[in-house]
Formats: sequence, structure tokens, C-alpha cells
Amino acid sequence: KCLSTEDPLPDLIRRTNKYLLDLRLVKWITQKQYEKLCINPNEVELAHLYYLPKAHKPGTPLRPIISGLKHPTIKISKFLDELLRPLFDKMALKTTVASGFELVKQLQQWSSINIRQETLFCTIDVTDLYTMVPQTEGILSLKKMLDHLKLKQVGGLKIETIIRLSRFVMKNNYFSYDGQFYHQI
Repeated sequence: KCLSTEDPLPDLIRRTNKYLLDLRLVKWITQKQYEKLCINPNEVELAHLYYLPKAHKPGTPLRPIISGLKHPTIKISKFLDELLRPLFDKMALKTTVASGFELVKQLQQWSSINIRQETLFCTIDVTDLYTMVPQTEGILSLKKMLDHLKLKQVGGLKIETIIRLSRFVMKNNYFSYDGQFYHQI
């Protein structure tokens, strides 16, 4: 959604710090977590959009990239990733191949029990796979994963706090492009 030329950064900084303070005051996050996640206005900037060419594709289409390394919600994002990544990686371990070496190793293991001479392998290329994750479905998937693990807390945080922080990050994605400001919805 285009916001025109009105810079949302000052309001986003204020709302993020207020949100974190509110969580701290009701003891949903600790003082240490609050200090770790709080925003210094001099250290943040909105994400920006740029494009990378897909040189290996016919017509050389462009891949949109939104770089948010200094975005006001990046500290919360990284904090959540540190909490949740080990849980996800453990769940996905049996169905994930992360490198060519792992693929060869996995194929060797599978060949002894599952792969026959007539087995065919194929690859697929999904167009725009990561262009948009619907926010509601993303949050529901996270909740479903955490419910599946039957956890009440992760890293000392209640599941509800993790869900709320995740929702806040997803609903506050702003970026700039060509002098205009946008809100990802």
C-alpha cells in the first residue's frame, strides 16, 4: 500500500518502543529483553526496495528484494529467529536438505531402501514463491507449530508473547522506493 511521501519512520519508532514498554510493564518481557529490543532512533532506517536480475531465466526477470537490516523491527525479528529457529530446524530435520553434500548423503541412504531403478527425479521452479506470505496464515502456522510442540514457553517467553511480537513485526513492514513510502500488507 503506497503511503505517498509521508515518512512512517518516526511514528513506527514511537509505536515500537511504546509496544515494547507496554509488554515490559505487564511483565511479558523482562527488563533485559526490553533493553535489547528497544530502538535507538539514530540507528534505524526504513527498509528499501531494489531488484536483482535473474540472469539464468529467459527474459532476465527481476527479483524484488526488500532490505531491512536497519528496520525498526529488525531487533524483534532477530530475537524471534534466535528463539524459534532451533525449534523449526529440529522439526524440519528429516525433510530438509541444506547442501549438495547433504543431498548426496541422503540419496545414498535412500537408495538402499526407497529408490528403485525406475525412480525419476525432477526439480521444480515455483514462480514468486516468497513474494507474499499472508500475515494471518503466517501467524497461524507459527501457532500451529508451537501447539504441536506442546510448549508453554520458549526461552522464558510465553507463547502468547511470541505470537504478539511476531504479529507486530508482520504488521509493521514499511519500506521506501523511489522517494515513495509503502506499507506491506
